[in-house]
Amino acid sequence: MIVLFLIFASVLVWFSFKSLVGGFRYLAFFRKQLSRSTPTWTPFVSVICPCRGLDQEMNANLGSLLVQDFPAYEVIFVVDDPRDPARPVIDSLIRTNAAARLLVADKALESGQKVENLRTAVLHANGRSEVFVFVDSDTRVSQDWLRYLIAPLEDPNVGAASGYRWFISEEPSFATELRSAWNASIASALGPNTRSNFCWGGSMAICRDNFERIDMGEKWRGTLSDDFALTRSLRSEGLPIVHVPQAITATLESCTFRELLEFTTRQMKITRVYMPHLWLMSFIGSAIFCGVMTSAIVIALSSRESFSFWAAVITLAFVTACSVSKSWLRLKAINLSLPQYSAELRRQLLTQNTLWLLTPPIFLYNCVRALFSRRMVWRGTKYELKSPTETVIIRD
Repeated sequence: MIVLFLIFASVLVWFSFKSLVGGFRYLAFFRKQLSRSTPTWTPFVSVICPCRGLDQEMNANLGSLLVQDFPAYEVIFVVDDPRDPARPVIDSLIRTNAAARLLVADKALESGQKVENLRTAVLHANGRSEVFVFVDSDTRVSQDWLRYLIAPLEDPNVGAASGYRWFISEEPSFATELRSAWNASIASALGPNTRSNFCWGGSMAICRDNFERIDMGEKWRGTLSDDFALTRSLRSEGLPIVHVPQAITATLESCTFRELLEFTTRQMKITRVYMPHLWLMSFIGSAIFCGVMTSAIVIALSSRESFSFWAAVITLAFVTACSVSKSWLRLKAINLSLPQYSAELRRQLLTQNTLWLLTPPIFLYNCVRALFSRRMVWRGTKYELKSPTETVIIRD
């Protein structure tokens, strides 16, 4: 048994070391990108924000889209029901901003409702628009978010630009901070490698010419995940995706433990359908972590053999040191990107540097759930993912 433990422990130690090296690269990438001068490319942009229901802090989230340090852009809010609870919030904002408007999309029949909203919005975008920007209603953007997000698209060879989310809660709880730690591990998968980067639908941009050239509106038909579908299309075309640290957005909300599991499991179910290799890597990686760390603890507490004891202790110490260091480096990078939330991020120093131990079991649970079911509820609608291009809406 000790031989088997040593084999898998060696694999985990190697993964932990590579992850730590990735943490240093992540921080270096943020420092380099954040030191660049303010972009000057300012084409007319259509910012599209699909909405459904009331998000926490929604008024402030949507309001942040209307005060961008950018000369010419429009904001299109999209709902699928004129009686949507978000409607009064949107109406109050567009009354005082001529550049904002509201669209009502049809009910989705063969796609996710968010995708249907986006497909409707791009058809009604201003004819002057050179860039489409997509943003989620539960994110809070900085005042220069738009300027920096679209900047890489000045290069016609760039397929898309994307930020990512960071969960922050003004009233921290165990579930809320665990969700933030779980999400953080995905955030640091983005960086300088434009071939492995992915689009995140809450903060992403693509030139209108490229969007129309790859016929993305049609490729979205039948899909549930707007960002995974866009990522797949851009990769098939050989178009790079640029990660923009200045376009990282804060999601300021709390959650229960049940909501945490629903959110994380939905993400992995979507990943299994659209990027099965990533799901498999998460499955294997989390299983190895859980198996080795549990075995190491058992061996350290029960072994009477000096070699077995020290092998377990060294494994635990090395993996812990690498994981804590990676969490610290990642949080430092995010602090550079979101300085306006420095107080909230300082409060996360303890949770980010400890809850990493619990995120692999959550990932393992998510992956197992995704193995046996492709059904999920998202924004009140139940879906079943048949394939990357076939989504079934389940009417109860």
